[in-house]
Amino acid sequence: MERLRLVFSGSGGQGVITAAIILAEAAVLHENLTATQAQAYGPEARGGATRSDIIISDSPIRYPKVTQPNVLVCLTQEAYNKFNPIIRPGGMLLTDTRFVKMHAKVDARQIPLPMYKTVMDEIGKPIVFNICMLGAVVGLTEVVSPESIMKVLVTRVPKGFIDLNKKALELGLEMGRKVKP
Repeated sequence: MERLRLVFSGSGGQGVITAAIILAEAAVLHENLTATQAQAYGPEARGGATRSDIIISDSPIRYPKVTQPNVLVCLTQEAYNKFNPIIRPGGMLLTDTRFVKMHAKVDARQIPLPMYKTVMDEIGKPIVFNICMLGAVVGLTEVVSPESIMKVLVTRVPKGFIDLNKKALELGLEMGRKVKP
């Protein structure tokens, strides 16, 4: 497998760090891959800028930070404005249509998806927005299987929320697969 470098960015409370941890755990625990996950918070715990770096590979990873991601996810305008310049040429830039208006010209495939709207229309609870985004990433990249993500979700999510998360994952997978190159 080619080394995949991802950055998930948004604001505190959106669950981007949780989604990154789930992805890294799925890769290591269920796909026999090597992964790192590092995170950075803004000055506020909730509402401030957050960023999580994930590297997934089948060979050793010597440095856990991502400088030029193959996949950049921006769930807020602030994150988009700040991080769009770091995308690797030819990479993939995933944004949510409700929260991000793309304006920069980047040498990447820009993919705006209505993830938040879909979650609200289909589930009605924004708490699983991050899992829908994670599903879209998995649908686009196939870096891990959806089954591996579900195995991690079952261990990380309270029992009463597993079905909501599964539905959100499926919605994201469907969106990602529809636009996959």
